[in-house]
Amino acid sequence: MKALGSEIGVRNHLGQMIQRACEAAVRAGEIRAESVPSILLEVPKREGQGDYACSAAMSIASSEGRVPRDVAAVLLRHLKDPEEMLEKAEIAGPGFMNLTVKAGWWRQRLPEIVSADTHFGRMTRDVPRRVQIEFVSANPTGPLHVGHGRWAAVGNAMANLLRADGQEVHTEFYINDAGRQVMLLGRSVFSRYQRLCGLSVSDPEDGYRGEYITTLAEEMLRTAGRKYEGRPEAECLDDFTRYAVGEMIRGIREDLDSFGIRFDSWFSEASLFERGEVTRVLALLKEKGYEYEKDGAFWFRSTAFSDDKDRVIRKEDGEYTYLASDMAYHLDKLSRGFDQLINIWGADHHGYVLRMQAVVEALGYPKESLAIKIGQLVTLVRSGQPVPMSKRSGEYVTLRDVITEVGKDAALFFFLMRRLDSPLEFDLELAKSQSNDNPVYYVQYAHARLSSVLRQAEEKGINRREITTVDLGRLDLPEELALIRKLCRYPELVEDAAAALEPHRITFFIQELAALLHNYYYRHRIITDDAERTQARLVLVEAVRIGLRNALHLLGVSAPDRM
Repeated sequence: MKALGSEIGVRNHLGQMIQRACEAAVRAGEIRAESVPSILLEVPKREGQGDYACSAAMSIASSEGRVPRDVAAVLLRHLKDPEEMLEKAEIAGPGFMNLTVKAGWWRQRLPEIVSADTHFGRMTRDVPRRVQIEFVSANPTGPLHVGHGRWAAVGNAMANLLRADGQEVHTEFYINDAGRQVMLLGRSVFSRYQRLCGLSVSDPEDGYRGEYITTLAEEMLRTAGRKYEGRPEAECLDDFTRYAVGEMIRGIREDLDSFGIRFDSWFSEASLFERGEVTRVLALLKEKGYEYEKDGAFWFRSTAFSDDKDRVIRKEDGEYTYLASDMAYHLDKLSRGFDQLINIWGADHHGYVLRMQAVVEALGYPKESLAIKIGQLVTLVRSGQPVPMSKRSGEYVTLRDVITEVGKDAALFFFLMRRLDSPLEFDLELAKSQSNDNPVYYVQYAHARLSSVLRQAEEKGINRREITTVDLGRLDLPEELALIRKLCRYPELVEDAAAALEPHRITFFIQELAALLHNYYYRHRIITDDAERTQARLVLVEAVRIGLRNALHLLGVSAPDRM
């Protein structure tokens, strides 16, 4: 793997140096080869502990029953620094190796960042993995709500993150257009249609009652006239269901498009039944001995794969459970040659995880082929008070409502401000405010501010020199070095966040980088009377601007030049 333009990969350089030190120590007989761990470097949490800390000596000492600091001394003795990038390497605490990179070495990464430009933080892989991410996948029985917005934001950012990490990514929306809920949608629209025709017809029990049902019925009446008036429901249900589902899917597509979310494909659950894929997967499981009949129902023997109980696939009345079509869908996905499947589901699907991993194993694939990320709920807040999410009428706060009120960028950023498995409080008033308290405004303003500085330099007639001729040693302030270090770690962050499937790490990074930038800007002029220092600071401005823009784009958020 290589980070484009990323000789910038400081951590990788150091990791290779320590790896070579371990190999040299093995050749010298000072440690055993089987004791050498994977080399991991972390950024210390406290100032003064170096730029990176490595715990390899502690792992080796544990394997060999030795004192960690003694092993660390052995490794440091074999540590070679051919590029002269280290200012110091020292032993700390119980046996950590703390490494401090020379300020000049950090500064020389800036030309690489500027040269990489839009590719800064993007990786290439000799053999990229094929990854499929399925997210949102809402039942087409109502408009998207704010929870769907969170899954959409996370899924889209996760796809962007994995692509930046050099993976081949395919995004898919699974349309749940089969089963009882879809039929109930058709019945709900049918009953509302009949009432619009002047007939006294009750809503079906457990039917959908939102205002959107009336809108669908009014449109059906407008286009079809009264041809269905007074007719039995059974004769009309297919037409009403097909129409209602089609309209709901169209609305979902429009909402997602306005949110900047576009899927590579949309997959119909109904197509699995039409093509006989459900029957096929059940036959395959039966052949493998994982399907059986009991009390008139058909069951999946999921306890064979660590599930707490077996699961019903087909009920006594012949109706399939959701598990049946999910089995067929996942077999279809795996058959398409993806190396990794990722599903992003809501909190109410938590109990579904083990059974789906069991399905994957029963079909003959490693359970690790399927990663399921469970998202927690979103609470809307206005002026410190929770916003009621739904009404007795069946209406609820939709994703469209939120986008209309706060805008696409703010909605995306706020949905990505917490770990997916943590509850999220979405402050509507804060998201709309144009102040430094609003995190998305704060980071976008940082980018706009840097764009303004570059325009000012041009307006003042400052001719930017080739970076190779600029004395970057003039970037010697602590605030400047802090900015450069943070920026240079961005490719490492992309790699780590992609491996953990945690796009919220990018949101944290952007806020931290913006905070460093604003602090620097308030304290120091960029364009000064010192021409050489000005040239160096303009290089820094350009590099930080690139980092902010690339990171924002990973989240799907715009990077405005003016605000």
